[in-house]
Amino acid sequence: MVITVSTRAAAGVYADEAGPLVATVLREAGFDVVEPVVVPDGRQVVADAIREACERADVVVTTGGTGLHPRDETPEATLDVVDRLAPGLAEAMRASSLAATPMSMLSRAVAGLAGHTLVINLPGSPKGAQENLHAVVAVLGHAVDQLRGGDHQG
Repeated sequence: MVITVSTRAAAGVYADEAGPLVATVLREAGFDVVEPVVVPDGRQVVADAIREACERADVVVTTGGTGLHPRDETPEATLDVVDRLAPGLAEAMRASSLAATPMSMLSRAVAGLAGHTLVINLPGSPKGAQENLHAVVAVLGHAVDQLRGGDHQG
């Protein structure tokens, strides 16, 4: 499940580009993905959208709201929902994107577990979202297997 966090996209000011791109990357990696949901910025509305998505998805990926702007509250909303953090995913995304832009240092994205669902924050720009997702997509299948109680790979 992909959730785009953007007040302007939610209001129809512009089309969501990052969400469909993220959904395509996930589909290419073998995940079944419904059309992205677009919600406005705001801690409670984002947390509610994540909670709802977690009820029906193994992986929930958000795009947007991870920067330093006062309305960027996606990490806080995610922390309101997850039970445990998966910091290696966020660290890998930042490390990977640092090669492309020093702006990656400004990302506050988090990743964590809400029950048996993995939640990952990506930046809002289509390019940044795609680059960050490519940094971790190879391990997502194994992560889902682990969340379902699968054995460790040797």
